Order: sequence, then structure tokens, then C-alpha cells
Amino acid sequence: MSVVGLLKKSAIVVLLASVSVAGLTACAGKSKTEHLVYEERPVEQLYETGMQKLDDKSWSDAVSYFEEVQRQHPYSEWSRRAIVMIIYANYQSDKYVEATAAADQFIKLYPGSELTPYAYYMKAICSFEQIVDVGRDQAYTDSAKALLNDVVRRYPTTEYAKDARVKLDMVQDQLAGKEMDVGRWYLNDNQPLAAIGRFKTVASDYQTTSHTPEALYRLVEANEMMGLHEEATRDAAVLGYNYPGDRWYSAAYKLMTEKGEKPAIKPDPNGKKGPEAPDTKKKKSWFSLKKPQA
Repeated sequence: MSVVGLLKKSAIVVLLASVSVAGLTACAGKSKTEHLVYEERPVEQLYETGMQKLDDKSWSDAVSYFEEVQRQHPYSEWSRRAIVMIIYANYQSDKYVEATAAADQFIKLYPGSELTPYAYYMKAICSFEQIVDVGRDQAYTDSAKALLNDVVRRYPTTEYAKDARVKLDMVQDQLAGKEMDVGRWYLNDNQPLAAIGRFKTVASDYQTTSHTPEALYRLVEANEMMGLHEEATRDAAVLGYNYPGDRWYSAAYKLMTEKGEKPAIKPDPNGKKGPEAPDTKKKKSWFSLKKPQA
């Protein structure tokens, strides 16, 4: 698995929520999520109760209160803040569709707000969190790539862009992993020409990812299968020149010598190895899990 179950902790200091006003809860219903009976009440009460629900990690209840802020006070500053908290609460409860819808709403209503970068960022993160393993469709990976690039383009000097760049490296590794997965399948199915196309894509379009050394080795392997010894020698030379200490070059060197085609560069245990794969132990980053300042 490449970039599934993403993500490593980002050591980024992020905005903290600090809106504090006195409030009371008003609720009715017997299910887990509180269902509010419509009763006009001060906006401060609704908003503060929603914030209390966030502190209690009662995400669905928090959304209910913030939605009530929107319904009862649609054109207020509190409504603007409430939408941001709806994004955050839905994201926390893995309701990515709802979080994305709230982000789109905020962007449409408040395109010039100081919190608009947060909305764009969280929209990208919602796609990012839904990336699946390389054996499945990568629609969310492609979406995350486009949206993260959009954050970097719009807000290049922000902390959001900084974190987006980290995640883009992981997205690239994921997409490269998908190409490798398909390429290996073709190779195992005795379709070396189709496999070569996939491995070349990794070597050219994703050359900074952890998959590049293996892609070059697989090119050597596939070209040898087709009797294209000159091409195999060339790809082995590229692999040996760039990653003489990588295990994939040792494998390529062994393969070539067994066929009587001794490469010019010998493997070097102390030589440069390929890029490290991203750390994907944590699904959600510390950065995106912090409450926004609204």
C-alpha cells in the first residue's frame, strides 16, 4: 500500500479557536444526535453551545447547533463562523461529502474572507483522506492532487500551502504506485511492451518518488524479455548511475551479468539509494485536526 491510510504528523503550528461567549444548550430528541426544536434564541447561545459540543467531540451535535446559527441568523458574522466550524466538525467525523459541501458554500459566500484559504485547504484534505490503495480506482487521488495544487497556487506563502506540498509528495508516490501495480501485472501476464509504458511513466513523470529505482529495474527486466538488450543496458546504466547503492540496482546488475551483459557500474553498498517512501502511518495530520480560528 502506498499512500493509503494517510498521513504522517505535520509539525506545523496551526490556528486555534478562541471565540468564547456565554451560552446555554437547548435540545430535544432521544437519538445520539441532538435534534433541536426550533425556538428563536440569542445567536451567542447557539454558537457557544456548538463550541462546547466540539470540545466534547460531539461532532454531529455541534453541526446541529452551527446549522441552527445559520438558519436563525443567516446574514450575521456568526453564520460565517458557523460554516467554518461545520467544515471542521464534519471532517472530524469522517463526513467528507458534508465537509466539502460546507467548504464550497463558504467559498461561494465569502470569497474574500481571511478564512477562505482554510476552506480551500479542507476541501483538498477531504479528497486526500479518501485515497484508497493502489489496487483500486484513484479518482480521489487525482482530485486531491488538483485541489492541493490549487491551494499552493492560490496561497503559496501560507501554512496551508506548506502542508499541501507535503501531501502532494505523498499523492505523487501514490500515483506512481498505481502505475507500478499495473506495470507489474502486465509483466506477470507476459505483456512486456505494455509494462514498459507504465514503468517509463514512473521513471519520467514520478522520478522523485520512492518507486523510481524499481521502475528502472523493471524496464531492464521487460526489455530483456523482449530481447532489447541495448535498451536494457541503457536503463541499467541509468539506475546504476543514480542509485548505485539501491537493492534494485543490485538486482539489475545480477540479471545483466547472468545474461553475459556486464554493466559498467558495479553495485556500491555505500552508494546512493532511492528516495524513502512517505510515512503513512497516520491517517489525519495534526495540522488539519486542529480547530480553525473563526
